[in-house]
Amino acid sequence: MLKSKALFEQAKRYIPGGVNSPVRAFNGVGKEPLFFASAKGPYLFDEDNQRYIDYVGSWGPMILGHQDETVLQSIQNALEKGISFGAPTKAEVTLAEFICEHIPSIEKVRMVNSGTEATMTALRLARGFTEKDLIVKFEGCYHGHSDSLLVKAGSGALTLGQPSSKGVPTDIAKHTLNLEFNNSDSVYAAFAEHGDNIAAVIVEPIAGNMGCVLPNATFLQTLRQVCDSFGALLIFDEVITGFRVAFGGAQHLYQIKPDITTFGKIIGGGLPVGALGAKASIMDHLAPLGPVYQAGTLSGNPIAMAAGLATLNKLKTPLFYENLQQKTHTLVMALQKVAAKHRIPVQINWATGMFTIFFNDQKVNCFGEVMQSDIDMFKRFFHGMLAHGFYFAPSAFESAFVSIAHDQACIDATIDAADKVFASL
Repeated sequence: MLKSKALFEQAKRYIPGGVNSPVRAFNGVGKEPLFFASAKGPYLFDEDNQRYIDYVGSWGPMILGHQDETVLQSIQNALEKGISFGAPTKAEVTLAEFICEHIPSIEKVRMVNSGTEATMTALRLARGFTEKDLIVKFEGCYHGHSDSLLVKAGSGALTLGQPSSKGVPTDIAKHTLNLEFNNSDSVYAAFAEHGDNIAAVIVEPIAGNMGCVLPNATFLQTLRQVCDSFGALLIFDEVITGFRVAFGGAQHLYQIKPDITTFGKIIGGGLPVGALGAKASIMDHLAPLGPVYQAGTLSGNPIAMAAGLATLNKLKTPLFYENLQQKTHTLVMALQKVAAKHRIPVQINWATGMFTIFFNDQKVNCFGEVMQSDIDMFKRFFHGMLAHGFYFAPSAFESAFVSIAHDQACIDATIDAADKVFASL
């Protein structure tokens, strides 16, 4: 911690809060952040050369583990040809074709540079396509930090949104309705009141940013039905779930085709990337074909495209997702068992390759139930696991990620440490 502490003090002099993304500041766990120097497979190494088994995975993209040799070689090959051209390349065409061939809801793709940029563009495209203004989102689902999406619920269930960040004009926030995740009745009511003016519904089909919260049996189908009925577009934010929970993402798991899908994380193999895709009839509204403007100097960057292609091709390996699901299931079941052994109330929500431990004695299906969890107990769990060499997200409201590199030894070590930590809570 000595070097991390010194680096954090230095960083605070030059970077707001000492970090370039807020959760990294460890404010949610009351601790100064670790600074990492290297990684390999399922392991991270901090500046003091302490090793940690990593359950953050760069917030999702490291599904193969860190420093996968195939991905590294693809990056090296691309680097030898040039870093960036600001012009079309073969790699971006190949990656776009790959996504279109493997995601049935998509015929065309636009590459961008982040998940935030992807969702921001998706909303603009939906509004331009439908010629309507209102957006429906769900409390606890995070879609990046663009103005239209930094919105909290209004004073009543169906009132229009209010800004949740300084710097977001009320006139922008008022075009967003913020509803309860997994609450179909609120969706029906919102469309009954505002349906003719709703351009799109945007949702994480499996929420990852309030922790892992799965949709109930009818929720996503409700969204598909009401969007069809009112001429709104359904946007699946699969920045986290795309190519993680299944090769075809959450839309494959639940057999529901959205109108627009946003991607990030895994499709760049850990490098900055984002994308949105849809049927050609929608995508052709983007410039230069249509009137909806979007541009980006580094969009389709050849290094990110190479890393993404190498990653996605490895995910096609037979039994990849079956193996990842089994690893996740084994870990989650064992964690539940040791928590029960020590009479610690937990709910562990999970899908293939991701999970969240909620310190809660009730099932967690929406943001309100997430917020009923025992945050102080999570903090003690986090610090206990960190002391034993395990790096979880420094927030009670994030997902943990399992990679294919987490072998049985990692899982056994995790359970052994969790047994000790649960005993101390």
